[in-house]
Amino acid sequence: MVANEILMYFRGQKKSAQDVSLSDYIETGTDGAALSLMDVVSEDGDLLEQVSSRESAEQLHRAIRSCLTEQEREVVVLRYGLNGKPPKRQREVAIITGISRSYVSRIEKRALQKLRKELEE
Repeated sequence: MVANEILMYFRGQKKSAQDVSLSDYIETGTDGAALSLMDVVSEDGDLLEQVSSRESAEQLHRAIRSCLTEQEREVVVLRYGLNGKPPKRQREVAIITGISRSYVSRIEKRALQKLRKELEE
C-alpha cells in the first residue's frame, strides 16, 4: 500500500519534471555571477524587436523602390537620411537637386502619401 503511494507520487512528479522556472540558474560565470533563464529571455525580447525593426525597414525600402519615381526617391533618401546618410533640410535638398525648396516640399508630401498608401495595403 505504501509502495503504491510512493509510485503514484513519482508518476505525478514525472509530469512536472519538464517544467522550468524563469528564476532557475543556467550558468555561473568565472566572476561568480549567476545567469538565470530570465536574463536570457529578456535578451531574446530585444532580439525580437531588432528583427521586427529590420523587417519594417526592409518593407519601407521595398516600397520606396517600387512606388516612387526616381526624383521622389532621391528627395526622400536625402531628406530622411536613408541608406546610412544623415538627414538633410529641405533647403539643402533643394540645393543638391537643383530645384526650389517649395517644390522639394511638394515632392516630399506626394512621396510620403504614396508610401503610406503602399504600406497600409
